[in-house]
Amino acid sequence: MHAADIVASVLVLGITVVSLLSNVVVLICFLYNPEIRKQVPGLFILNLTFCNLLLSVSNMPLTLIGLITTGHPGGSAFCQIVGFLDTFLTTNSMLSMAALSIDRWVAVVFPLSYHSKIRHRDAVIALGYTWIHSLCFSTVATCRSWIGYHHLYASCTLCNVRAKGTGTQFVIFTVALHCLTYLLTLIVLCVTYLKVLKVARFHCKRIDVITMQTLVLLVDIHPSVRQKCLDEQKRRRQRATKKISTFIGTFVVCFTPYVITRIVELYCPGPISPHWGVLSKCLAYSKAASDPFVYSLLRHQYRKTCSLLANKVLKRSPLNSSSSQRTVNYVN
Repeated sequence: MHAADIVASVLVLGITVVSLLSNVVVLICFLYNPEIRKQVPGLFILNLTFCNLLLSVSNMPLTLIGLITTGHPGGSAFCQIVGFLDTFLTTNSMLSMAALSIDRWVAVVFPLSYHSKIRHRDAVIALGYTWIHSLCFSTVATCRSWIGYHHLYASCTLCNVRAKGTGTQFVIFTVALHCLTYLLTLIVLCVTYLKVLKVARFHCKRIDVITMQTLVLLVDIHPSVRQKCLDEQKRRRQRATKKISTFIGTFVVCFTPYVITRIVELYCPGPISPHWGVLSKCLAYSKAASDPFVYSLLRHQYRKTCSLLANKVLKRSPLNSSSSQRTVNYVN
């Protein structure tokens, strides 16, 4: 094995482990906390977690085996199944992210009518569409025998080598797949989250005006308290921008190199570096590892549930935990 293959193998192994552990934690939180299960976004997060977990136990290990053995892992039929899952799960996860962004947009822009606009029935319909959409593309690719082991990505996926003789049809299919999944999701993410950011900034300005008026009236306020209010005001303005940048940025960074490589591969007659192909595939895999943190584990509700689960495993009550923490803080 070359040094680059060793680095890529370690990277895939690390992504697989992090993805498995983090998505399992999200699934446990969902099953443990009834409040999370009652929320409509919980269905989208559950679907996204399911796709990420299945991708972590099926496609990622085979890519790792392909890098280590530098060959075809398993038989042709087995590779067809894994390639089917690769297309299905990647497409499904992208559309789940689009559904989550639409849910957040409705919740922020129409807070008073959110529960009447977005119900569990609507979420089930949206998830039904994501599954049908994903099944259609993956089934067509499998039936047309366009799935096989691709040495450029060291994985079982759409393979242009197997599409010889139907080149134009394969090009149309690949372009349509990425336009109706990656590009559509990117447009939805940008439109919805930028509208959310606009509303968040508007509310921040209103709060800032009230804060400044209060600080002007409180002439005897201590300078340190005044500075703390101004710092919190600054953090409030940055918080929404950071969250929106994380949602859109992780999607773009993880999926864009892989999609561009796929499109370039269709029209570029020259060979593409296999190291770049594997790296772009690793970046696409890394989205499955980052999603639990971006959409779930960094939220207060999930952190609180994780804390309760940890206390339960360690057989201590939350009250004792908080009391000991206060004692440590007092001593320090």
